[in-house]
Amino acid sequence: MQHGGGKLRHQSEGRLIEIQDREGEIVFAVRVSPRASRNAIGGEYQGAIKIRLTAPPVGDRANGALRRLLAERLKVPVSAVRILAGEKSRTKRVSIAGATREDVAKAFEPQPNEARAHPVTVDRRRQRDA
Repeated sequence: MQHGGGKLRHQSEGRLIEIQDREGEIVFAVRVSPRASRNAIGGEYQGAIKIRLTAPPVGDRANGALRRLLAERLKVPVSAVRILAGEKSRTKRVSIAGATREDVAKAFEPQPNEARAHPVTVDRRRQRDA
């Protein structure tokens, strides 16, 4: 069975972030740092995309801020962003409906108001699932 699997590669450390393409949805892991000084997407942390949020982790505010940030960056409605696992954890699995791996890679490029030490690129090779 073939899937269009893709991985984001953090260039400086060579670690991979798996991005799964599941029936029109993109699924990947994020590591959230709540109560940051600004909202930002900042590289890789233990196989997940590191995201800083100004919202506190109280009353689902950080999860809402995460969904809004990803929706804004990927240019999809907030309703297209779902948290599949880790609602009460810093490490989460998210699903984005209507986005492609290329959209995700573009969303993680440094924004003009973000300083990023390590850029993220996409490995566009296809994988085979056993």
